[in-house]
Amino acid sequence: MREVITPDGRTLAVEEWGVPDGTPVFYLHGTPMSRLARHPDDTLFTGLGIRLITFDRPGFGGSTARPGRRVVDGADDVAAVADALGLGRFAVYGVSGGGPHALAFAARHPDRALRVASLAALAPRDADGLDWTAGMMAGNVRSAEVALLDRDAMTAHLGADASAPPRLPDTEAAVLSRPEVSAMLGAAYAEAVRPGLDGWVDDAFALFGSPWGFDPGSITVPVRLWHGELDTVVPVAHARWLASRIPTATLTAQPDAGHAGHFDATPAILAWLLEPSG
Repeated sequence: MREVITPDGRTLAVEEWGVPDGTPVFYLHGTPMSRLARHPDDTLFTGLGIRLITFDRPGFGGSTARPGRRVVDGADDVAAVADALGLGRFAVYGVSGGGPHALAFAARHPDRALRVASLAALAPRDADGLDWTAGMMAGNVRSAEVALLDRDAMTAHLGADASAPPRLPDTEAAVLSRPEVSAMLGAAYAEAVRPGLDGWVDDAFALFGSPWGFDPGSITVPVRLWHGELDTVVPVAHARWLASRIPTATLTAQPDAGHAGHFDATPAILAWLLEPSG
């Protein structure tokens, strides 16, 4: 682990995977996860010559909490890590709760984002014309309700059964039961909540209760969206809304995949991220 100090004095915990001198690609983890989250087959990164960079969002793992943060604020944390590593332009992708943060980087730093991908990710809570919780699993519907209340209520809601990662619908079992996926997610979750629930609480408010702080329609860099049509963690309508607003976006909606299908979609996404940009 490497520690990066942000311009405002916070610590961000950073990990690197794959090829040390390879093509840099940032991966932004889901919720509630940590810098240990990634595709579980590390040979995927070495085979493609990728230097994969991950870091804990504020409050998760080894990163300093930042209460009240918005999704857009995560863009400058990506830039801070890149600056510390001496990186100029690079590709970024995020999964689930990390997807909006990847899009934030594209919007806020178009001069540094080569290509951006968002997999199985949420649309903004204030998305015009989107029935935000329609088709969503009960636990996330409840999180969306509590995100309109206060911090104590969210802490109690998330802490009610925080001894293990949130239970996902049975339709996700085929992927989540793979030993390599289960082991990676268990370690990533344990590290995420090791210091407490602050990171998870702040992610929940940023993703489930607040505007993102930027307009997805302002994104100008190439964007690839992926979503499973069987997803009830984050319904596919969220991706379709994003695709209709981001002028540079292409959406792949996979009929036979759920939320965890993003693991199988990752190799193709990485290959796309490595393609030359105009």
